[in-house]
Amino acid sequence: MNGWDVALIAGVSLMGTVVAYVRSPERKALVLMLPVPFTLATLSLGRPLDATNVLGMGLLIGFAVGVWALHARCRWPILPSIVVCALGYCAVGAGIAQLQPTGDLAFWGAALLLLAVSLVLTRALPYREEPDHRTALPVWIKLPAIALVIAGVVAIKQYLGGFMTMFPMVSVITTYEARHSLWTIVRRIPWIVLIMLPVMTFIRLTQARLGVPMALALA
Repeated sequence: MNGWDVALIAGVSLMGTVVAYVRSPERKALVLMLPVPFTLATLSLGRPLDATNVLGMGLLIGFAVGVWALHARCRWPILPSIVVCALGYCAVGAGIAQLQPTGDLAFWGAALLLLAVSLVLTRALPYREEPDHRTALPVWIKLPAIALVIAGVVAIKQYLGGFMTMFPMVSVITTYEARHSLWTIVRRIPWIVLIMLPVMTFIRLTQARLGVPMALALA
């Protein structure tokens, strides 16, 4: 485990804890949009961006919609819903990562696909007012529990490749803490994609010349 792994666990654990103690679903969703996990996960992984990073955003959309569908529509308990969708992310991500889609065609094709999907979803998902919720667990229990979840993701990062940078580390916590307001979270994910696409595009275009850390900082 390197220093960026430790920073990733600490940073995401702090974000997840903030989400747990914020009442408003809109504010939970706002915290979810901060690019801290992507930044630290990219540095932790230590490899150039490719199509797997972009496709990870598609799986992130699938994760959020899947949890919402299983819990709100199929009436599954929230924990099995999250576990099934997180395992699905890992399985699909690891499978695609083995194909090593590192070329420009794969990157730009994935970027255009995700741009179209996110634009459609931002217009298609209507606003719904949902109830506030705040965890009742003390922080000394909540924080270590979140850290264990993130440490598990770090342990399998080499299998996920670029998908690791968009793994729903904070979303796993957020979907649990916002289980009474999942629609609000689902609506925010396409906006995350729209924000992250220019960031990833800039990094892709400059990483060979500037190096990933500098390109990431400027983005």
